[in-house]
Amino acid sequence: MTTHARTKTPQKGKTMNTIADYRTLRESVGVHTPTGPLIRITGEDRFDFLDAFLSRSSEYVDIETTRECLALRRDGIPFAIFLHMEREDETWLLPRTVATSKEMTSYLTPFVTGDVKVEVAPDGWTAIAFEGPAAWKVAAELVDFDIAGLVLHSITDIEVPGHTGTGTPFLARVGTTGEYGYLLVSDDAASAHEVVFSHAERLGGSKVSEESLARVQAEAGMPYYAMGVRDLDVNTADLSWLLDWNRVGEFHGSDSLIAPTRDQRKLAPVVASAGTVFKNGETIRVGLEEIGTIFYRAPSVNPEEELYFAILDAPYGVPTLELSASAPVRTVSLPRVLARSAVEKMG
Repeated sequence: MTTHARTKTPQKGKTMNTIADYRTLRESVGVHTPTGPLIRITGEDRFDFLDAFLSRSSEYVDIETTRECLALRRDGIPFAIFLHMEREDETWLLPRTVATSKEMTSYLTPFVTGDVKVEVAPDGWTAIAFEGPAAWKVAAELVDFDIAGLVLHSITDIEVPGHTGTGTPFLARVGTTGEYGYLLVSDDAASAHEVVFSHAERLGGSKVSEESLARVQAEAGMPYYAMGVRDLDVNTADLSWLLDWNRVGEFHGSDSLIAPTRDQRKLAPVVASAGTVFKNGETIRVGLEEIGTIFYRAPSVNPEEELYFAILDAPYGVPTLELSASAPVRTVSLPRVLARSAVEKMG
């Protein structure tokens, strides 16, 4: 059965709001709350615990830094992408891909041995993120030093006005959109949200929708946060860069990994004219030859074009190729939009 592309006229209400949110992320500062549960790990054996399932070794992790890692299922298929935040006496994990507290608990429990305490969604703790070219101005209000000194992937303790929790809030310079990004972690959601929103609103920022956030993430080359990772193997999903291939056999599921090759099919970005709608699984062709399928559609909140991600055979996963589904598509490079944060410096 052939699936045909179609065009549709966007409904004004929600679509117009998400377009405004998209512009907020691109022009000011957008605030959002990560959907995954925070996970706190303590104890002298916590690095052994982490090394049992994370795709990157904890041996050379610096204190007060962040990084992203992959966790696999037993069969080598990705389970989740984690943000790993390392502190002096504790480790924090935040799933970047959708996962419930129950799923996290079920996955992590078998790796707990020795002196390790794992708390999934510890009581009172919350994370709030803010991203955009003006996000650094919000962060500057939360630290007592030049915000440029908080370099990418670093963490610092902060004082939050009105904070009533017993823990120490901290700020990580890390984002998901290719714009300036920060993550505030605190055990008092009310004061954390108040300080972030008050500063963001003074800069013309606001809370942004999941759709607008997912579009900017996809344009930056990270569709995985909204798309998910669990139905694709590491190589097809083009996630081999998240793995330390020298540790194959040392962490959960890595025995099933196969090193990437040039002739494999993989996920690649393609664009179509604005308003074009493909169904997932629709065949992509070059001439009459079937060379791939549509896998994921980024939310349609950038009026310039539709952005899709397709699984394409080699060598078709390279930019500027004119292909066809039930409407023309073209392979492109990422990032798709030049981030203002890349050309506008702090200060």
